[in-house]
Amino acid sequence: MFSVLWSEHCGYKHSRRALKTLPTGGERVLVGPGENAGVIDIGHGLALTFKIESHNHPIAIEPYQGAATGIGGIVRDILAMGARPIALLDSLRFGRLDQAWPRRIFAGVVAGIAGYGNCLGLPTVGGETYFDDGYAKNPLCNVMCVGIMNRHEIHRGVAAGPGNSVMLLGHSTGRDGIHGCTFASEELGEDAPDRRPAVQVGDPFVEKLLIEACLELTKTGVVVGIQDMGAAGITSSCAETAARAGTGIDIDVSRVPLREEGMTPYEIMLSESQERMLVIVEQGREPVVEELARRWGLNVATIGKVTPDGVFRVRDGREVVAEIPARALADGAPMYDPVATRPAYVDTVNSPGNLDPGPPPAGYLGALQALLGSPNIASKRWIWRQYDHMVRTDTVEPPGSDACVLRVKGTPLGIAVATDGNGRHTYLDPYTGGAAAVAEAARNVVASGARPVAITNCLNFGNPEKPGIFWQFKEAVRGMGDACRALHTPVTGGNVSFYNETDGHPVYPTPVVGMVGVLEDLSKRVKAGFRAAGDAVILLGPEGGTLGGSEYLVAVHGRLAGPPPTVDLDAERALHEACLDMASGGLLASAHDVSDGGLAVAVAESCFLAGPGAGGVDLRLEEPRPDLALFGESHGRMLISCSQEKVEAVLEIASRHRVPARVLGRVRDGSFRIEIPSAGVVVESSTSQLARPWEEAIACHMA
Repeated sequence: MFSVLWSEHCGYKHSRRALKTLPTGGERVLVGPGENAGVIDIGHGLALTFKIESHNHPIAIEPYQGAATGIGGIVRDILAMGARPIALLDSLRFGRLDQAWPRRIFAGVVAGIAGYGNCLGLPTVGGETYFDDGYAKNPLCNVMCVGIMNRHEIHRGVAAGPGNSVMLLGHSTGRDGIHGCTFASEELGEDAPDRRPAVQVGDPFVEKLLIEACLELTKTGVVVGIQDMGAAGITSSCAETAARAGTGIDIDVSRVPLREEGMTPYEIMLSESQERMLVIVEQGREPVVEELARRWGLNVATIGKVTPDGVFRVRDGREVVAEIPARALADGAPMYDPVATRPAYVDTVNSPGNLDPGPPPAGYLGALQALLGSPNIASKRWIWRQYDHMVRTDTVEPPGSDACVLRVKGTPLGIAVATDGNGRHTYLDPYTGGAAAVAEAARNVVASGARPVAITNCLNFGNPEKPGIFWQFKEAVRGMGDACRALHTPVTGGNVSFYNETDGHPVYPTPVVGMVGVLEDLSKRVKAGFRAAGDAVILLGPEGGTLGGSEYLVAVHGRLAGPPPTVDLDAERALHEACLDMASGGLLASAHDVSDGGLAVAVAESCFLAGPGAGGVDLRLEEPRPDLALFGESHGRMLISCSQEKVEAVLEIASRHRVPARVLGRVRDGSFRIEIPSAGVVVESSTSQLARPWEEAIACHMA
């Protein structure tokens, strides 16, 4: 029991001190870190709960079940708060698609997310997927769930009230997933396939029944506390609920419903079998839970009671097999602060001489086509067409936009959600990478017309016992904290995943941010694609960029070098306020974040997502160096369009917020033309010709 709850996965031994530096409070925050999921107030008597977590090690050895059970676990975290889950997102990282093993893992993970989420009737509405050699041996699978509830119906995972009953609701308990959390707290090695029994096996149909049963149960008034039974199973759920309440728990494992014969107390306590919830029920009200479980076809058992002595006591019939102070298990893990040393590679890869690769071999049109055909930039339709993203009929902006937008039925509200993170940038400069993950996620939400209000994070790193890795982690958290304070987006919870390395090769340090935003009037949402021929195309923010850490430098010149684009948090905040003013005033026809691939890619994507008759542009850029003008990357930029009669008002708002703004040209139909005075027409093509590699890149690899 100590080995699982004091594992890195559960105990956060190397990360707790750094995480305490993050801002966690705000006027909208109702529940912050420490519970199953964070909760914010969205008005109209409603609250939104959300969280992101990792399932990285499991997908490396069992991609389908690893991804599926990642979905199941994060859904139950939302359910434990008393909320109905309404949407899923995923943030995925794999090796290159031209290699067989990463391709197999990728296909299995997407199938697992689809297979579990679709069966639950939950839409998978957005996310991001990157492919790079940095993840070849350690793929990453981060999954996020969003739920909604009445503000006054928040539940917590507390075992309060001595004498109250401890009940187990849901699936039976088997031998799958034993020591899953300790498996997640160590490096992968040659014996990784032998750890397959540590991966849980999911049953989405049981989870669907559990969702409906728990939502009904939490409205009966008999529930004192409720907790997802995820990592470390019965051990963690009992210890954590008791520790939060300052109570003890006395359980009898012989009462636990089993699906395998001969299971020992050790196996029962450490099993991570899925689709189970721990429920603390008022003494004498157990029949309410039992009747409800029968109606929904679920297992239910009263396995113990809450005690006043603070001890977690485990019995097997009459025999006491474990007796441990609950707080020692849940809160007693040691906190480490190992040596953090700036690695030597940082200075090498950030040499300024690395950033002038010369003209692209196939010309600027060829370079743009290569970028649009890069799986990191190409359409992810092959992925999201496997997800039922319209189920529940709340999705008003589907996958493919900067952020997904969900309606909140019965109100004028919209909810915008996005995930973002760039492992390459964090590798080159961890502080900047952490800050940029927050800034870009916020910018994507702003592009939809919503105000960013809070984040959840998933921090994916290598072995923290290595000084260079721990330095990456601390710097990324510092950057993330500074960005959250500047943009007023507190952290409501999340997950740290360490030991993502195999045979001494760590993943790129990859902080992922799940951002939520609130749109007070859903009718004023903004789309990413151009809307009408003749509209003005305007760039907000600086026109030039840097090639440091850019997709162009990697995809076209085969070089990863920095420094990556810096984040000016004051300028970022000003951009957000300007865009929100424009959106609320009904001035914007479209808005699209300028990020991976630079301005040329953002323009092309706005054409591909355009309305009828608006799939082309005629633009003039002033940045004299063509590669920087077209493909340079920087933060704090937004590509917008508006009708000609609204240009003056847009530029006035930009000026008032001190945001650089320049009219680049106009929207037109079907043809794509970009001119630079110093170089002439650098890109000229039909939009359909440009769109072909963008649409087909991933599908061709997976054919």
